[in-house]
Amino acid sequence: SGPGAHRNWLGPALMLAGVALSFAPAVGGLPLPAYLAVALLLLGGIVAVPSGVSLLLRAVPAPHNPLALLAVQRSRHQRHTATIAVAGVVASLALSVALTVMVASFRDSVTEWLDTVLPADLYARTAGSAASDTAYLPPELAAAVTRLPGVARVETQRVTQVQMAADQPSVALIARPLPDPARRLPLVGKLAAVDEGETAAYVSEAMVSLYGARLGSQFMLPMPDGQRVAVRVAGVWRDYARQGGAVLLASADFERLTGDRRINDLAIWLRPDASPAALQQAIRQLVEPASSGAAASEGQGLIEFASVSEIRATSLRIFDRSFAVTYWLQAVAIAIGLFGIAASFSAQVLARRKEFGLLAHLGLTRREVLTLVAVEGAVWTAAGTLLGLLLGIAVSVILVKVVNPQSFHWTMDLVLPATRLAALCLAVMAAGTATAWIAARAASGRDLIRAVKEDW
Repeated sequence: SGPGAHRNWLGPALMLAGVALSFAPAVGGLPLPAYLAVALLLLGGIVAVPSGVSLLLRAVPAPHNPLALLAVQRSRHQRHTATIAVAGVVASLALSVALTVMVASFRDSVTEWLDTVLPADLYARTAGSAASDTAYLPPELAAAVTRLPGVARVETQRVTQVQMAADQPSVALIARPLPDPARRLPLVGKLAAVDEGETAAYVSEAMVSLYGARLGSQFMLPMPDGQRVAVRVAGVWRDYARQGGAVLLASADFERLTGDRRINDLAIWLRPDASPAALQQAIRQLVEPASSGAAASEGQGLIEFASVSEIRATSLRIFDRSFAVTYWLQAVAIAIGLFGIAASFSAQVLARRKEFGLLAHLGLTRREVLTLVAVEGAVWTAAGTLLGLLLGIAVSVILVKVVNPQSFHWTMDLVLPATRLAALCLAVMAAGTATAWIAARAASGRDLIRAVKEDW
């Protein structure tokens, strides 16, 4: 065992410790063990760079080109110097890959969620209903809208707030028709059987995390009138809109339990020949006949409308704006890694001027010497890119599967955007190779043979 033999097991040990910590529960509602797990993974990955480079270079066949052969052989025998040059690339690329996978996973999950929870063509709700529970639509409005030209089907929805616990935010209580929960809800897992006489409730993932309302369990649900009723959890669904939790009941069950027939929202399916603008005006006339003309012209009134395309586009635009900073963070991280390559190769070129002078004395031109350094940079950058990619995917699994649920109480599917990741890795490899060549060119003098003469 050599003096650096302990490093061969230190890196994997740190990464295994990180994996073990990722299974630990949150502390005080914060995913502190998961954050520490990410730090240990990154640190272990950096420590394991020499061993990883050695393993990867063993699989590289011997090139036929003399310069390439010399670069690969030197990379194999001087792999420990790769730690300085490649560690920054491994860490920065791992963070960039993790952020890319996390954002792609979240956006893909949100897109699928929107497609499931927004099945209708047009949505109408009481103005200001998103902020309060004081305005309602007439219960008979749904039947009247169904009779309008161009309307194929109408569904109602009632949304109110209830308090499950004094130290927690209010929970959204939603009532709407549920003819087929398996198709109409973004379920996580399967449905649970509900006995006859029991009230089926479909809870968001936050209800499971905050109140222990697991699939098949029974809990006491507070109602708007103050009573508490026993409900059975028939399904768990994803809800990216309400971090405090949501409970969904079938409209018939809600009306039976409360006697409340008021509604907040309408979901309207249109016929192919329908005119959305004309239909909105007709609905305004039904809701506010005395002032519909003025209200419509001013864009105000008791009711507001949004098409499914508008809601979807607005939601994704807000999402993209919220995560736009991650692209700048990725650029900064990659720039820091490339700066490490530049500094490392500049120092190496200065330290190896006698070696390069000897190669020049043997017939290599300055351009060929710089090509040799660039190939070494390409070999080490390629090894660092592969290690950074694998480490980044491991970190992204912790972010998506552990940090996200513990922080926000919802889950999402892991998505690996292959095209984006491949472009990111290729860009890092090209930039690393170019950086090594530029650094060598700037550090090496015009007369490399003079470095050999200095020893004569």
